[in-house]
Amino acid sequence: MLRSLHRPGSRRAYRFAPLLALALLAGGLGACQGTDSKADTEALRTEVAGFLDSYTQEFVRLYTEASEAEWASNIHIVEGDDTNLKRTEEAQKALASYTGSLENIETTRGYLESKDQLEPLEVRQLESILYRAANFPQTVPDLVARRIAAEAAANEHLYGFTFHVDGKPIDANGIDSLLETSTDLDQRLAVWKAAKEVGGVLRGDLQEMVELRNGTVQSLGYDDYFAYQVSDYGMKSDEMMKLLEGLVRDIWPLYRELHTWARYELAARYGVPVPDVLPAHWLPDRWAQDWAATVDVEGLDLDSVIGQHEPEWVIRQAENFYVSLGFEQLPQSFWDLSSLYPVPPGAGYQKNNHASAWHMDLDHDVRSLMSVEPNQRWWSTTHHELGHIYYYLAYSRPEVPPLLREGANRAFHEGIGSLLGMVSLHRPFLEQRGLIEPSDAATGGDAAVRQLLKEALDTVVFIPFSAGLMSHFEHDLYSGAITPDDYNKAWWAYALKYQGIEPPEDRGEELCDACTKTHIINDAAQYYDYALSYVILHQLHAHIARDILHEDPRATNYYGRKDVGDFLDGILELGATEDWRQVMQEKLGEDLNAQAMLDYYAPLMEYLKKENEGRTYTLPAFE
Repeated sequence: MLRSLHRPGSRRAYRFAPLLALALLAGGLGACQGTDSKADTEALRTEVAGFLDSYTQEFVRLYTEASEAEWASNIHIVEGDDTNLKRTEEAQKALASYTGSLENIETTRGYLESKDQLEPLEVRQLESILYRAANFPQTVPDLVARRIAAEAAANEHLYGFTFHVDGKPIDANGIDSLLETSTDLDQRLAVWKAAKEVGGVLRGDLQEMVELRNGTVQSLGYDDYFAYQVSDYGMKSDEMMKLLEGLVRDIWPLYRELHTWARYELAARYGVPVPDVLPAHWLPDRWAQDWAATVDVEGLDLDSVIGQHEPEWVIRQAENFYVSLGFEQLPQSFWDLSSLYPVPPGAGYQKNNHASAWHMDLDHDVRSLMSVEPNQRWWSTTHHELGHIYYYLAYSRPEVPPLLREGANRAFHEGIGSLLGMVSLHRPFLEQRGLIEPSDAATGGDAAVRQLLKEALDTVVFIPFSAGLMSHFEHDLYSGAITPDDYNKAWWAYALKYQGIEPPEDRGEELCDACTKTHIINDAAQYYDYALSYVILHQLHAHIARDILHEDPRATNYYGRKDVGDFLDGILELGATEDWRQVMQEKLGEDLNAQAMLDYYAPLMEYLKKENEGRTYTLPAFE
């Protein structure tokens, strides 16, 4: 999926400036001698406006062409056919050649020398141009071309791979289903190992891409690719890592209770002794990032109800939710052009099975890539993905320049989607939607705390994975602290430290278990977005529940509440026109922090401490 980015560029500037900007600088020195600075400023802004208009028009054209090419490469993968791959490479090269051109870099830097004479919106657009330029700078055209080719090839290797269990092909949905339901440890081991087979294929791809990604951004002054991506938040790498470590520390006492509960619960389920460290194949997710499927909640059997419907019904219900909040129906082009369902057996091609939302033209061509099946997992996922889609549509308006049609930051985009996915599983909402029978369990009782446990095994468990394992691995990967000889060693060392998880058997360095995670390959050095998004979503939800709905935050119903939709739209429609910290203060009156998440799960903490009485805790206190 193409992602357009913004925020400050490199601090190492070319010393070129357009003639007018240089003249303004010289004129500024002699302003006391009567220079007409107002006229100069107006002339500068006219020139900047012309440059931005011209740049934007060409950028949108090339972005759209690259989006179409990459879309085709993700929805129609045929072994041995590199037609889509070549088309994607060419389109990406054309886009990179323009966004990273030396002329655009120098011109933009020149204008920013006089940014105090420009409007904030103009400055933000110019800074977004520099940020994009650093990703594929034409100061190193050979590196850029090699990187585009390497990334396109890795994408084909990842999504064109066929998994096998016991010699029979199985798709990603099949793997996920067995990991969620099977109680046969031998079967679970076979399925888990099958899910990791593609890692060995991608090991060399990752090594090459790390070198090329670092090389491209270093040419414009970034320390490494991780530092480049973090700069999108206006932060340095060490600042981001400190923030992430603090989030893990904040939730660690609750995670420690969940980890202890899971060790004993799963050992009993599988009929084996309680381990000190959780074996990875015991958990209902390929990367042990989501354990929610280990818990069933009485009266909340959504699979049996949703399973009576067709996959399209699931998506239509998600759309209906957003419409009830006051948003428009999805454009017909969404239905005509999206790829929403699994590839039929015998189709002769494969597709990317990772759910994603696409903003094809930075306007109203919005699409989703999913493989929807009628079950609870896809119910929540469709509500999440449409959150991205409606975010795209909200800021695709004349007041938001195309260069700033993004979230307040990347985490906001994920936070909105995850928020709507979370509340789509709240009991009062499900009751109104007719999916479960009315019950008093929403406000108390065992079912309520079990539902809270199920949510925590998704959102809380995710923080050590995203802010801990993934972010530390990628930080060290791009800084050079991890070498190709130690990919698996480093991956599992961090899994042990941050998750208390180990592989079910030795994993040699000819493998690359990290490579099986989509984001390591084609959405690199950004996984902390998801950790931050979970924190933001709880802050947003606390505000909505407390100040708009006046409901228990653990049992809300957003359906039909246009006041909730108005609040959300007030954030979405801004796009990236304001700094994300300013948006937090304006809309929530606070900075990013985990307190809302801790408050949300406070009743669960009490419950788990009672459940774990007499049990041995093996996770150490967080240092």
